[in-house]
Amino acid sequence: MNQTIKDWAKDDRPREKLIANGAASISNAELLAILINSGSSKGSALDLAKELLGRYDNKLNLLARLSVQEILAHKIPGIGPAKAVTIHAALSLSTRKELEGKSRQRLVGAKTIAAFLAPHMAHLQREAFMAVYLNNAMHVVQHKVVSYGGLTETTVDVRVIIKLALQYNAVAIIIAHNHPSGSLTPSQQDIAITESIIKAARTMNLEVVDHIIISDHGFFSFSDHNLLK
Repeated sequence: MNQTIKDWAKDDRPREKLIANGAASISNAELLAILINSGSSKGSALDLAKELLGRYDNKLNLLARLSVQEILAHKIPGIGPAKAVTIHAALSLSTRKELEGKSRQRLVGAKTIAAFLAPHMAHLQREAFMAVYLNNAMHVVQHKVVSYGGLTETTVDVRVIIKLALQYNAVAIIIAHNHPSGSLTPSQQDIAITESIIKAARTMNLEVVDHIIISDHGFFSFSDHNLLK
């Protein structure tokens, strides 16, 4: 018979711990166990949570990368579609909350720009190319993924980037893409597309502030390396 959290000994119940002492008082596995709620014949909800986290070195940022299908692919007894959806939804809400607070942020300097971009892109398992549109105070007007690619590259339509800049009445653009491989070295293709976007932007009096490469290992700034020509 599967036990739910309410059947656990009172001192072991993560819900009660959270209510009494706050979320900071319980572990990531216990928080995940609250979402999972009930275990299986193989173990408790906490056991399932520990097993799932353990497959990703107990790192929530890696777990947050997973789609529902990828969670289910682990075939952990007791984690079916409903629980996988709950886990994915909770982690997605956490990411959206972090991004919401940054939506009108003023982006000045590569470090600040990378901090804005990382929650959008660092977790993606395929390449994506994003454009961030800014007003004359360098506040974010809009940000949008303009193309998705495969594991190693993506195709970018320069015309789409410029068209959106005009649509949003932007005066400056930040372009960015991720490297799922973790590499922070720009390719020749990265350099070429940067030059094409800068050339097109100048014809419309738009400034390209930076091109940022994002990965789990940090970021690379074209501006900081004098690669904006």
